[in-house]
Amino acid sequence: MLILLLVLHLLFANLTLTFAAPIDDLVAAAKKDGVIELLAPSTTGDKGAQALGSAFNKKYGLNIKINYTPSSNMTGDVAKLVMGAASRATPEWDLMLVTDAHHATVWARKLHQPFDYAKLGVLPELIQYDNGAVSVGNQFVLPAYNRNILPAQDVPKRWEDLLDAKWKGGKLGVSTATHHLSRLAVGPWGENKASEFVRAIAKQEPILGTLANLNTRLQVGEILLAVTLVDSFISQAKKDGVPIVFAEGLDPVISPTYNAGVPKGASHPNVGHLFAVFLASLEAQELWERFNGQTSALIPGTTAFKYAQGKRLLQMHQNQAETVDRLARQYGKILGF
Repeated sequence: MLILLLVLHLLFANLTLTFAAPIDDLVAAAKKDGVIELLAPSTTGDKGAQALGSAFNKKYGLNIKINYTPSSNMTGDVAKLVMGAASRATPEWDLMLVTDAHHATVWARKLHQPFDYAKLGVLPELIQYDNGAVSVGNQFVLPAYNRNILPAQDVPKRWEDLLDAKWKGGKLGVSTATHHLSRLAVGPWGENKASEFVRAIAKQEPILGTLANLNTRLQVGEILLAVTLVDSFISQAKKDGVPIVFAEGLDPVISPTYNAGVPKGASHPNVGHLFAVFLASLEAQELWERFNGQTSALIPGTTAFKYAQGKRLLQMHQNQAETVDRLARQYGKILGF
């Protein structure tokens, strides 16, 4: 019996070492990196980035310096990466926390540094783009308005209501995030209907800007409706007592995801991969919700999971990425970007 117990002890000890080795190796490599250049949404803020960094360092016993770059124009940031790659420049960032559509552009150009995230316990359904990125949170995207300015009877109840003539002449705002609209094409609408919708929106003579810019314009009444706005702005508005709200009830609900991916040639890839693993953990989910207002709709029990019940979400799949990317660029030109 003693011999049997000893054999079992040694067996399980060896199994523990086997399973622990991949994360231990990555932690050791990340420690040598010493710093992470993190591109993340502007809504995260330096406070949020440092809070995530502190929790990350505590979890893995590290002292990694977090250099945070706020992204208010993800399309421009990804374009910078693509242009830099063409000239063989080292990427500015070790980890890019941008939407799945922006990662689609990176993936299509083979500019991810793939990693076997599953072997470190990341749920398979969270791993995107041929091991190039990890999905860490669902956005919810709908038209938004200022409830102190727009009368309740004018709030759109369908996406098609945005084509009413009353919105013509600078009353609508359209953002650089044209991938929001291209998702309608790979969803229930199909490409023809979605493209006609975008052309009709362009005829409304909308104001163009970034999501952050449109959010500000809504607050001061320069526009009456943002064609699409992300829920992080709605969450922040609620915290700040600002009357910006969604036009709820529209179907479908566009739902991009924030993905974390390491660009090829990054200066500190190991800490980038480890941080991506961390972002899929429960403690990171809680912090991401606190500062960005989102969690993953793929994880039961999260706020996003509960919100998604009974709604038709447009979540992009990898095999739709090239279409979304192509149409996002096409729609940008139609709208005047």
